Amino acid sequence: MLPGAALAQVAAPGAGSAQGDLSVTIYTNDVALVQDIRQLTLPAGTSRQSFPDVSAQIRPETVSLDAGGSAIVEQNFDYDLLSPTSLMQNAVGETITLVRTNPATGAETRERAKILAVNGGVVMQIGDRIEVLRDDGLPVRAVFDKIPPNLRASPTLSVTLASERAGARPATLSYLTRGLGWQADYVALFDEKSGVIDVQGWVTLRNTTGTTFNAARTLLVAGEVASVDQENQYNSYPPRRRVSRPLRQGGTETSGREQLGDFYIYPLAERTTIADKQTKQVSFLDVKGAAASSGYEFVNPWLNSAKEPVSAGSMLRFANSRAGGLGDALPAGTVRVYVRDQRGQPQFTGENAIEHTPQGSRISLRTGDAFDVKVLPVVETRTSLGGNRWRTAMRYTLTNARNRAVTVDLVQSGLDWTWVDNRIVSESQKSERRDSNTAVWHVAVPANGTATVTATFDTRF
Repeated sequence: MLPGAALAQVAAPGAGSAQGDLSVTIYTNDVALVQDIRQLTLPAGTSRQSFPDVSAQIRPETVSLDAGGSAIVEQNFDYDLLSPTSLMQNAVGETITLVRTNPATGAETRERAKILAVNGGVVMQIGDRIEVLRDDGLPVRAVFDKIPPNLRASPTLSVTLASERAGARPATLSYLTRGLGWQADYVALFDEKSGVIDVQGWVTLRNTTGTTFNAARTLLVAGEVASVDQENQYNSYPPRRRVSRPLRQGGTETSGREQLGDFYIYPLAERTTIADKQTKQVSFLDVKGAAASSGYEFVNPWLNSAKEPVSAGSMLRFANSRAGGLGDALPAGTVRVYVRDQRGQPQFTGENAIEHTPQGSRISLRTGDAFDVKVLPVVETRTSLGGNRWRTAMRYTLTNARNRAVTVDLVQSGLDWTWVDNRIVSESQKSERRDSNTAVWHVAVPANGTATVTATFDTRF
């Protein structure tokens, strides 16, 4: 690599962007559609046109160009960018000028040097001697005679066009790119006494494409569009599809948001510049006083017997229904929960992720482990009934150190093992079957007190 003491000097390329009228549609799974309308002056016949300032992560196979009366013959994507290192690497076999400055006198000396190799350092031939350009802190400048034709100041798409006629016309360049994405982030301020939450939603844009998109009309699409890479993940075993645990019940209300097929669209109100290596946030949701409640949940794996009490999960429960006050579809993102302390200051109490959530859904968000609410699950007996049948007796002891009563959703999971039939034959209080895998008891635990649940399961293999 070029030592830090050597400064490459070349004529500076134009500082302005070559982009035209930009529209950017950004999806949530690291893909974006860029549409760039530029003015071209084309001769009749075949000509080569360059489109600098495209994304450095462009997917060249997705490029389309509509230039009215012209067709693409060939296209190339040049992504070898101009930098001191790339200049030196491309100068191998060429002759450059080294300018050295005497630190004591300030006098400059110039020598012509032929670059022999750039492998962890620069090896040069100066006259009859071989020298290594060292990073020794002495002022040295490397002056190049020209810029190699394969180096570009910005990522550039080169297209050979066959035009039916000469003249100026608008050309619409469209392509897909990686490195431009967005997600939703939510700030929820929970008032336990009033049973309400204030929710502010932010769109967080991230640009790692290597290119700045100037004054772009920007649409954000909430939903997972299919891609070949994604399908390969889903078809693997075991599948790597994300599981939406906080969603307790899917919604059935139609949102007033604009839709694109099965996806929701969130347009930014004004054109915006999305700079490279930038994170930008824009507000899209601000709701006050939506209904919410807190509670506790403990999930016990099948045949789990703990030696000491385990904390129940602290849960925040709300719905994004119209009746609940939060009537909106919620894009996937992270919900960060705050609660006011005795001094009235909001304090962070936990966070969790939600998937794309249709309007009218019920959400139960785990924000952390409860300090004062514990559960001790114990396998009391496990007896063979002969053949392929077993009987298991479970005892769950719940304790509450708070000065008010609480309700704990006690969940026994693992009831639908493959080739296993698990049935509850007796229980100290009636359970609710949430699904084939789980049974739930809504257990009231008194203030500064305990509660016990017992259940017996018959298992047939």
